[in-house]
Amino acid sequence: MASTSDFRTGLTIRMDNDLWTIVEFQHVNPGNWRAFVRAKLKSLKSGKVIETRFRAGESIEVIRIESKEFQYLYHDGTSYVFMDKETYDQINVDAKIIGDGAKFLKETESIMINFNGTDIISIEIPLNVTLKIVETVLGVKGDTATGAQKPAKVETGAMVNVPLFINEGDTIKVDTRTGNYLERVKI
Repeated sequence: MASTSDFRTGLTIRMDNDLWTIVEFQHVNPGNWRAFVRAKLKSLKSGKVIETRFRAGESIEVIRIESKEFQYLYHDGTSYVFMDKETYDQINVDAKIIGDGAKFLKETESIMINFNGTDIISIEIPLNVTLKIVETVLGVKGDTATGAQKPAKVETGAMVNVPLFINEGDTIKVDTRTGNYLERVKI
């Protein structure tokens, strides 16, 4: 067990049967009152951020998180299969853990998986991925000044809105958090 004096940004603790990461904290000593620690915590499950107080010296349970690099292999219909780059062991991960970014995963993509013992806590997908356009309608010449967009299907099967000047076969960069088009990549 640790105490509030061991707080540091990025530390993972267990509180109220949930895992929380310390985003920021501040030790406060208000004159004649008892000292306390004001902390902003982010839930690893829901992503919700809360602000709470701890008594100075209060015991907390620190959780050790281990990160390993994995390679995405394929989607078998119910789960995603990843391979450990060191041991070549394969693991299946439920789509709920990966979230919306799963539709932008392409085979051989490297990702980080965070573990608490053998339990998967979270998956860190790259913020930007480079994908090839496999299907889209042709843009009309001269209609590119309006900033209009059209739907396009990328190699992973996901649909992305792209500017009218993007054609089939072009390579683009996509933000995996929002699914937005970022830029065209010249190869």
